[in-house]
Amino acid sequence: MEYFGIIVQIIERYFKRGGCMMKYLEDIGSRARKAATALNILGQLRKNEGLKLVAEALIENKDYILRENETDINKAKENGMKESLIDRLSLNTERIEAMSKGLLDIIGLADPVGEVISMKQRPNGLMIGEKRVPLGVVGIIYESRPNVTADAFGLCFKTGNAVILRGGSDAIHTNIAIVTIIRKALKEAGIAEDAIQLIENTDREVATEMMRLNKYIDVLIPRGGAGLIHSVVENSTVPVIETGTGNCHVYVDEYADFDMALNIIDNAKTQRLGVCNACESLVVHSKIGDNFIPLVYERLNAKQVVIRGDERAKGICDKIEPATEEDYGMEYLDKIISLKVVDSIEEAIEHINYYSTKHSESIITNDYNHAMKFHNEIDAAAVYVNASTRFTDGGEFGFGAEIGISTQKLHARGPMGLLALTTTKYIIFGNGQIRE
Repeated sequence: MEYFGIIVQIIERYFKRGGCMMKYLEDIGSRARKAATALNILGQLRKNEGLKLVAEALIENKDYILRENETDINKAKENGMKESLIDRLSLNTERIEAMSKGLLDIIGLADPVGEVISMKQRPNGLMIGEKRVPLGVVGIIYESRPNVTADAFGLCFKTGNAVILRGGSDAIHTNIAIVTIIRKALKEAGIAEDAIQLIENTDREVATEMMRLNKYIDVLIPRGGAGLIHSVVENSTVPVIETGTGNCHVYVDEYADFDMALNIIDNAKTQRLGVCNACESLVVHSKIGDNFIPLVYERLNAKQVVIRGDERAKGICDKIEPATEEDYGMEYLDKIISLKVVDSIEEAIEHINYYSTKHSESIITNDYNHAMKFHNEIDAAAVYVNASTRFTDGGEFGFGAEIGISTQKLHARGPMGLLALTTTKYIIFGNGQIRE
């Protein structure tokens, strides 16, 4: 009987904890829904005013942000986080200024909310049109990138959406600091501070329950590694916009300019290692392999980048490490890159489409027909000719910032700016029509 009593107590505590958790999340959801209603009628001038005040507040409180960020970084180092991921987590004055500037840039963008994108008259005299409206409440689950906190707020706020954020435990102190600053600035501006909320509990169970808040969250956006994205896609009952991992390729065609190719590969791989638009895979045409592969090895080796290649690549440069099948589909986020030698552009396209995460792919070529073939046949959100994959970014595309880079094909694809955070509703004008 004593054993049975203990079991009962454990079960009771479990359900009590679960009940408290759901009450906590439902409270956040309810406040977000109320804030979304207020934001829906907030005019463009007021939204821009709020963004300006938040941008200024981030700069004014940068020392507070940096102190909290240092706490997260020290913990990450203690836990053995690799250098490239610490870089994603790290903030400095320049990056905080960039976060602030991103919000100011959003001010300068046209507000899509309220835009009437079509209007037609039916034979019965009804005028039927479509109007852009906010999605409502946007939930974002993301990992150790505190800049996402500010970007997500800015884009959601501009489009009249309330946002619920659930960041990773690695960045919890930084995220709390940023959200605290944003909420204070909104309150001082007389704007609903619940336009942004952070789930401070970083337990996995909380994230899982967040994925089931259909009553409050209209869309859920995961942003992070493959494990996180897979978990959200598999477990969420809230509609998901999938932002994919980045196994991005650069294909060096037989008609490539070598200097251009080396500069692009160097930039795409090494400018920032821990980002989804970094190049993780090289494909090189066999006709230029003997001359080009030693050059790319020398260039990347100078940056301590390890190349893992197939037997043909190793036959050309014996300092290249052997690649496994797993390497060709890997998002390393590290000083490692795969290399495959092919005999045709058709083989290159087949290889890329098979291993691609459908994020960003680039061809280096001076042949127009090969460039167009690559554009037409590569299945990815962004396809480049003679440019680095690192440009797949909301700011670089003129969106001010991005909520993520969608690799799916429904609703939104590629860098998600303001338009991706809106939907439409039909608006109908009549003068007494009835259906017979």
